[in-house]
Amino acid sequence: MNYEQAMEYIHAVQWAGHKPGLTRTRTLLAALGDPHKQLRFVHVAGTNGKGSTAAMMASCLQAAGYRVGLYTSPFINRFNERIQINGVQIPDEELVKLVEQIKPAADAMEDVPTEFEIITALGMLYFAQQKCEIVVLEVGLGGTLDSTNVIDAPECAVITALGMDHVKELGPTLADIAAAKAGIIKEECPVVSYGGVPEADIVIRRVCAEKHAELTEVDFSRLKYEGGSLDAVEFDFDGLTDVHLPLIGSYQPRNAALAITALRVMRTHGWNIPENAIRTGLETVSWPGRFELLRHAPAFLLDGSHNAHGMRATVQSLRDRFPGQKFVFLVSIMADKDVDQMLSLLAPLAVRFVTVAAHTPRAMPAETLAEHIRAYGCRAEAAASIEAGVARAVELGGEGPVCALGTLYFSGDVRKAFAELVKG
Repeated sequence: MNYEQAMEYIHAVQWAGHKPGLTRTRTLLAALGDPHKQLRFVHVAGTNGKGSTAAMMASCLQAAGYRVGLYTSPFINRFNERIQINGVQIPDEELVKLVEQIKPAADAMEDVPTEFEIITALGMLYFAQQKCEIVVLEVGLGGTLDSTNVIDAPECAVITALGMDHVKELGPTLADIAAAKAGIIKEECPVVSYGGVPEADIVIRRVCAEKHAELTEVDFSRLKYEGGSLDAVEFDFDGLTDVHLPLIGSYQPRNAALAITALRVMRTHGWNIPENAIRTGLETVSWPGRFELLRHAPAFLLDGSHNAHGMRATVQSLRDRFPGQKFVFLVSIMADKDVDQMLSLLAPLAVRFVTVAAHTPRAMPAETLAEHIRAYGCRAEAAASIEAGVARAVELGGEGPVCALGTLYFSGDVRKAFAELVKG
């Protein structure tokens, strides 16, 4: 088997027709010797900021001298980004070896595992084989029934900012969504929550009480945020002063405050995480595709916000970093998202829009999206491909800023097309 064949195998099994649940993941892991039982975890759930928070915690734990696995989704440029150890993506040949090991076990199952379940097993097996001391594990969707939730009590369960997303799967209210996320809370494990949404906070507090889990909610009154440049945001949080964070979204200091709080809670449970390791980890973290500047002047930004809750935070960052400026937006949005709410947030900052369709069946067709945008009285044109869209947005942007956003699923293609265009 080569890398392409391994990828083909992983992507072959889709969700359709599969009942949600943990049975398939447990069956597959049991056939592989239960590698997850050899590992210790930080488990991260939430609506927005999961990936950034997970990346920050992994970076800090690595700076503290631990061998750290990081499991995230989706990827931006290459699949291998989803499974990393100490910032290094899983090598192709390791991935192929693991797929060859997993395939017979998966194929022998009556109820075949889904793509995400196979990837979760892959990650667990790799982290165990490579003797990771701690794994930062990002939930795929929800919490209770997510295949990452097969683990025993984590060293810390972290719940990031909550908002309305995946309503079809998780339920129509914030309380339902919070209940799904709170599914990662296990008996007596430390829990750190971003908080700030009363309807959701009640649920999380209740679950923690039921599970005798010690809950810490982030004290944002201790966060002092000075603003920042196009290279870093500077902030102080609860005694850690003048931190220069290279993730420049205005919302990132709050995610960092969550990461710091969680790391300090872990320290009280015996993990050796000095303050200087937290500082180093935050100042050297890399997390592509989230309010990332691909070019300074004229500015070209790539952002992964893909729901109304995330879009609100991005729009605030655009106002903070580019006061008084208007943007050419290059957008692709999934058809199952709250498209109109996202567009109503962007419209006031737009000079015009260029629409494209990301390479996934869930993407709204470019022309349909352009029609939605025109309904807001904005100028919009559909591009035939992502490459054409990037070129057109840059041309329309002239000396002004361009921002590509709406889904993480087109980030890799946008980055590649922009690099080619600039190389010219």
